[in-house]
Amino acid sequence: MNQQAQTYWDEYWNQQGREKPKRVSAWQFGADPDHLAQLVIDGVKTATCSGLVFYEMEQEPLPSVNDYSIILNSDDKPVAIIRTAEVTVMPMNEVPEEFAIAEGEGDRSYRYWKEAHVKFFTEALSSIGLQFSEDMMLVCERFELVDVKRN
Repeated sequence: MNQQAQTYWDEYWNQQGREKPKRVSAWQFGADPDHLAQLVIDGVKTATCSGLVFYEMEQEPLPSVNDYSIILNSDDKPVAIIRTAEVTVMPMNEVPEEFAIAEGEGDRSYRYWKEAHVKFFTEALSSIGLQFSEDMMLVCERFELVDVKRN
């Protein structure tokens, strides 16, 4: 986590009057971090997913309920804090339409979600020598917006 994200995290919890959670991560959303972060801030985006294979390759723990994340923009500056509300691991071709819509992207249709994610995962997997498959396992995460950074 960079210093700006750490400072934001510390300042937010200092105002809460309760114990700060021990686990927090800081990251950007996929292909268009600024746009996707704004969708979170606007309350449109309440879910995200990633390929399980990427967690495994980087030996990263899966998100858990009540984990906190600092959302970064494309300049790695913190813009918001979210709390994980639900985590489900499932094949991409079994992701329900309602979850896809909760990702809040494009025209918010299942068709848009599927096309965008097939393209994204095909490119991401190809770059590491793997092939995309519609039954690839996804880590599907629902979250709630906790705070928006004020400048």
